[in-house]
Amino acid sequence: MTITAFTADSPLVILGCGKMGGALLDGWLAQGLPKQAVRIVDPAPAEALLAMGISIADSVDAITETPKAVLIAIKPQMMAEVLPGVAGRFGDAPLYMSIAAGTSLADFRALLGQGIRAIRVMPNTPVAVGKGASALFASDSADADERALAEEMMSAVGEVVWLDTEAQMDAVTGVSGSGPAYVFHMIEALAAAAAAQGLAPDLAMRLARQTVIGAAALADASDETAENLRVNVTSPKGTTAAALEHLMDGESGMTPLMTRAVAASADRSRALSGNS
Repeated sequence: MTITAFTADSPLVILGCGKMGGALLDGWLAQGLPKQAVRIVDPAPAEALLAMGISIADSVDAITETPKAVLIAIKPQMMAEVLPGVAGRFGDAPLYMSIAAGTSLADFRALLGQGIRAIRVMPNTPVAVGKGASALFASDSADADERALAEEMMSAVGEVVWLDTEAQMDAVTGVSGSGPAYVFHMIEALAAAAAAQGLAPDLAMRLARQTVIGAAALADASDETAENLRVNVTSPKGTTAAALEHLMDGESGMTPLMTRAVAASADRSRALSGNS
């Protein structure tokens, strides 16, 4: 999918371009978003960003065009300082999209103006390689064209789902927003376990990484459920079954552990938004 919605005269403005904003930018550029159709506002851009040949400013005051959309990718604690100046600069003209966890649409309206069209997005870092998972929730003032624009942008870098309520964003944060870190840690843990069984650490990591990559690719390509895929590789009383006795333990296994982990992330998201 090629992104054609933005031009040099009607650009995409990205406020803050750290790890998540940068991951989205990488994914969009790979899908054909023209560099000349992007304006980045970041007072301390990374060296890699400076080398990309994209217009970078340290303030929205330097943006001379009226953006078609503004992606808010700054840290939540910076919102109250930065966004009032954005409201004064662009008004209600663009669609505002935010990827900030724990910052509600009501918060954005308070800072940017009650009449803004805004959509909250919870992406994850695999958007950088077109394999993201993004959940969207739109304000009532966002019209069909603006919802379509947001869906076009996020579909270009992965799977998109629309939420029924804004409160569901906290659960999404716990599952897919923070989820890549859980998978990366699983790779670390699997490699450490392999090393404990006598494999060289570099070999253990190589096998652990490719096992997760391969399993994810198989799950993506298959029409079968994750449960069926698990059953397919588990022979009764075999080696996999011996391992799953531990991983599927009702008290100490992966499901109760993951339940606690996702709940902790979601609870933190609620605390950031004041909904805990």
